[in-house]
Amino acid sequence: MEENLNQIICDRFGVGDVDIRSYSPLALAYIGDGIFDLVIRSIIVGKGNTSPNQLHAHTSHIVKAESQSKMIDLIQEELTEEEMGVYRRGRNAKSNTMAKNASMADYRNATGFEALMGYLYLQGNMNRILELTESALEKANFRI
Repeated sequence: MEENLNQIICDRFGVGDVDIRSYSPLALAYIGDGIFDLVIRSIIVGKGNTSPNQLHAHTSHIVKAESQSKMIDLIQEELTEEEMGVYRRGRNAKSNTMAKNASMADYRNATGFEALMGYLYLQGNMNRILELTESALEKANFRI
């Protein structure tokens, strides 16, 4: 049986099982932000060795709130009812932070997208994260 990254981390550091439905949507978005960033960075670095500035610029263009908002809009019909519920909870969560370089609508949509990524990660469902990411990148015409 293949272990997922979250399970390996939890086992190594003695983190107990927690019902992921008990996590706040902003906690899900927090971990989802990191996971989505890691997926995109892994794809970009895997495409070839280049300068850190170019790697950062390419990654930042895809992981920014405006891009995430566009991607979630394009893949919503692919989401299950449960996934859509997680996305809505994240999108509607009250955050104490303001969007820096994005509209409030894009920021909220991106928070929902990140909450969904976090939820899937904590479930150990990397395949679903990769399916949705692949579809979103394709539909948004992001070239990596």
